[in-house]
Order: sequence, then structure tokens, then C-alpha cells
Amino acid sequence: MRKFVIVPMLALAACSTPQPKAESLGRSGGAMPATMTMTPLASADGVVLGSVRLLQEADGTRVVATVKGLPVGDYAIHIHAVGSCVGPDFASAGGHFNPNARQHGMNNPAGSHDGDLPNISVMAAGDTTEGSIDAVRARLRLREGAAPLFDADGAAVVVHAKPDDHKTDPAGNAGPRLLCGVVAPAAAAK
Repeated sequence: MRKFVIVPMLALAACSTPQPKAESLGRSGGAMPATMTMTPLASADGVVLGSVRLLQEADGTRVVATVKGLPVGDYAIHIHAVGSCVGPDFASAGGHFNPNARQHGMNNPAGSHDGDLPNISVMAAGDTTEGSIDAVRARLRLREGAAPLFDADGAAVVVHAKPDDHKTDPAGNAGPRLLCGVVAPAAAAK
């Protein structure tokens, strides 16, 4: 049985309804303006155990995710096709974001989904645990392009109970969905 340790700051955050935030950022030096969205990652009972930030850059979308309080180990994290996080199993988030109908996995010759991401390794950090990823997905766009995340039904970021093997279609044997955060098009309207 996995035991979750909640640090006080995260427990306070769980008292309010998690809401995604988005803003347009101007870049200095005349570079292209970027779009960013940030959302909490919460368990099915609403406990916030992390956050994810997506930043559209010229060469793709940077995904920066952090989690705290999960047991030590590796966890799959994916961007899912529907902006819905209804517990207890977060099935409402649909399958992985895959507008090009590819197979799953960054090590799959017929892959990968646009929503595939590296695993998060959670390690001991003092009296809690923490882990993070910082990855850029070249085909992933927040706003423009043929298949942006900010479409009519949005998207979700999901952390799974097991690591992704990065080759097994459709989900990398990642196990049940533990945490979920909505990437909502309405949050980006600025």
C-alpha cells in the first residue's frame, strides 16, 4: 500500500479548488511571444501534490512538472486528449494526446504520441519526496497549428502509478492514473 505524505503548504493549497492559470508572455529582443499555462496536479480526492507548467516556445512546448509527497519511484506522465479530471480514475481525460494517430512511446519506431513525456523520478528530499521533469515536445503547440492543446475540449496532464516503458502501445504499461490537472482553453483567454 502506498502512503502519501502531504507537506503543509500543499495541504493548504488543497483547501481551494485547483484552477489552471494562463498568461501571454512577451519575450525580450523581439523574439516570438509565448503562451504559458500552469495547473495544479491533484489526486482524486482533491489533494494537490504537484503542478505542471506548459510554455509554448518557438521550437515546441516546454513541459515543467513537479510532484511532492508520492512514494519514491518512477512515474509516467502524459498529456491526455480531454480537459477533464473526474475521479476516481480520471478516465474522463481520455487517451493520450495523439492528433497524428501514432503509436505510443518515445522508443517505439512507430511513435510517439505528442503527449508522451519522460518519466518523473521521485526521490527522498528531507522529510518528504519530490521529483520533476523539464522536457520540450517539438510537435506540441498550445494555441496555433493543426492540433493545439487549447482546442474546444482542452487537455489534461496525468501522472500514472507506474513508469512508462516508452514502447508499449497505447499507454506504456503506466498503470492507474494518480494525479490529474486540466489544461483548459478558457484559462488561456487573455
